Amino acid sequence: MLNFVTLFNSNYLSRGLVMYQSLLIHCPHFHLYVIAFDDITFDYFQKNPLKNLTAISLTQFEDEKLISIKSTRSASEYCWTCTASTVLYCLQKFELNHCVYIDADLCFYSNPQVLFDEWGDKSILITEHRYTPQYDQSGLSGIYCVQFVGFKNNAEGLETLNYWRNACIDWCYAKAEDGKFGDQKYLDDWTTRFKNVHVLKHLGGGIAPWNLQQYDFRFEQNKYIGIEKSTGKKFEAVFFHFHGVKFYENDIVSLAPSQYQIDKSKIKLFYNPYVRELLKSNIEVNKSVFYFNSNGSSGISPYKALNFGTLIKYYIEGYKSSRRNIFGIFLLKKVKHHYFFNATKL
Repeated sequence: MLNFVTLFNSNYLSRGLVMYQSLLIHCPHFHLYVIAFDDITFDYFQKNPLKNLTAISLTQFEDEKLISIKSTRSASEYCWTCTASTVLYCLQKFELNHCVYIDADLCFYSNPQVLFDEWGDKSILITEHRYTPQYDQSGLSGIYCVQFVGFKNNAEGLETLNYWRNACIDWCYAKAEDGKFGDQKYLDDWTTRFKNVHVLKHLGGGIAPWNLQQYDFRFEQNKYIGIEKSTGKKFEAVFFHFHGVKFYENDIVSLAPSQYQIDKSKIKLFYNPYVRELLKSNIEVNKSVFYFNSNGSSGISPYKALNFGTLIKYYIEGYKSSRRNIFGIFLLKKVKHHYFFNATKL
């Protein structure tokens, strides 16, 4: 049995459900614990119980230490603050021998058992960002990504987990300060600070917009196969981290932050089907819950799907930033990195 825990509120409910469904398809033996960060999310799971899923309310989860600092954090900062605590809660409450925290915006494409097999008898499992060099943000965001981080219920695992929990309660903000950033920079020195820490090597665990450029992908025999460009090494995609997907009013979706270059083949292979699944999930949610956008809404989108009006807007922005952009160099770059689409047409 593979034990996972995640946390999300109703703005990420569809993402959480798509992630759960992907586990259900690819992982024969798992249990997912969901810390529901608002009543809508908890009530949804109470009304719609799902196989291999346990929903936990904030009332059940929060302890005095978390409650005491809650008012000092933004909503996202409080989620980051709670990450370590979700794992500790599950290990203790359900007497698990291990638990892996996973972000709600992951999607699995094959059985994550291969990642657990690699983890082996080590006590802690962490995953690198594996940044493409031009996007390296290790100095700010950290070497490792809090997307898939696991702990065994033993002395070494609990020592590391309690250190992380206490550090996040003391300081966890969306800013860089004294070598810290959110809950993530704390992981940077774990391989030297603690014993029995394993850094995941499998390239299929942790595909994300900041490292996609290093790989080619194809779909063959019902498998998503990646090829590392620099070595020719083949690997099977295990999970994709859909960081930065944002929904706006009028069915506009932004697939990824604009600084990353993502070619059309990867958008077609990964992003388009993911957005379609999110839309389907939102429809299902609204069959049992009063209407709301379970994909969240970031208000009015700054850009529309690519059209003449968008081109004019990009050109004017470029010219205002520098008159050297009068010949459209800025425009070409913006078009190449334009990830705003009509979600219903993907």
